[in-house]
Amino acid sequence: MLKRAYDWILSFASHPYAIWILGLVSFAESSFFPIPPDPLYIAMLLGRREQTWKLATLCTVTSVVGGWLGYAIGYGLYETIGEFILQTYGLQAAFDKLQDSFNQWGFWIVVIKALTPIPYKVVTIACGVTQLDFVTFTIASFIARGFRFYLLATLFWYFGPPMKDYIEKNLTFVTLASLGALLGGFGLVYALG
Repeated sequence: MLKRAYDWILSFASHPYAIWILGLVSFAESSFFPIPPDPLYIAMLLGRREQTWKLATLCTVTSVVGGWLGYAIGYGLYETIGEFILQTYGLQAAFDKLQDSFNQWGFWIVVIKALTPIPYKVVTIACGVTQLDFVTFTIASFIARGFRFYLLATLFWYFGPPMKDYIEKNLTFVTLASLGALLGGFGLVYALG
């Protein structure tokens, strides 16, 4: 079953609308969607090696623009939409703790938190609530999200074929490790909150 799912994701990576879907998921994950773009992004890096840098740019730009939506939710809609999103994913305590540090360390918090497995939507909504300078928020987001997506692109550009072989031979382990990292990000949020 896992092998079929893996093959489906890889085949989907070559679908004509895959780039649009990747951009949409990357956008939505930065503000309200719980699933990161990484599974599709990695599949596309493996399946579309010639588009590696285009995919990294797409994910960076759409993630930052999606972050603007998260910022807007925090800035103008926190009491209605923002609180609902954070409570739905159990991220309220982490948000409250993060909010206290923003006035002094906003730029660095955005950069550091955007590189960790902590859901980026917590950062974007918190930036809006605390009204972190929008230009500062945008620059920090481009630095952090660009680093994240270009680092993956670089790794898959240079090590893609051997990584694909490794993933296919150790699919169960890789799947469990990836799921563990995702759940660990949420767990870290709860532990810090």
